[in-house]
Amino acid sequence: MEANYQIDNTDLQIIALLVEDGNIPYTEIAKKIFVSSGTVHVRMKKLEEMGVVKKMQLMVDYHKLGYDITTFLGLFLSRSAMYKDVVAALEAIPEVVACHYTTGTYSLFLKVLCKDTKHLYELLHNKIQKIEGIQRTETLISLEESFERPLQLPV
Repeated sequence: MEANYQIDNTDLQIIALLVEDGNIPYTEIAKKIFVSSGTVHVRMKKLEEMGVVKKMQLMVDYHKLGYDITTFLGLFLSRSAMYKDVVAALEAIPEVVACHYTTGTYSLFLKVLCKDTKHLYELLHNKIQKIEGIQRTETLISLEESFERPLQLPV
């Protein structure tokens, strides 16, 4: 890969079309932005090598699979030096779907999916709050997700 590859408008157009529809074939992308499908393939390979495109992922409606509670947890660490160990322990818990190291009130901010309040209680009591380095937690239950979307890039 070229060391000084610069992302251009063609790359942004490819990304925008794939964000809109991850199933769109490279041939259709090529037609829409007036390049060859080979160009789309090469550009995507470069974007993946650069880490701009991490992976294609299936979007699942977990509520329809019985995960009725989306919770956000603010975690307070007993010592900031425990950060890496705490994150490693959290990563082993499947219900923790996102973890952010933050400024402000919390040290870590998590997104957690649970089937019901009993599941949430067991997860908090038996797993998360037992991780060494977590001083305390604050739980916020989402009543409704109004929207979630990818960033719309200017093209």
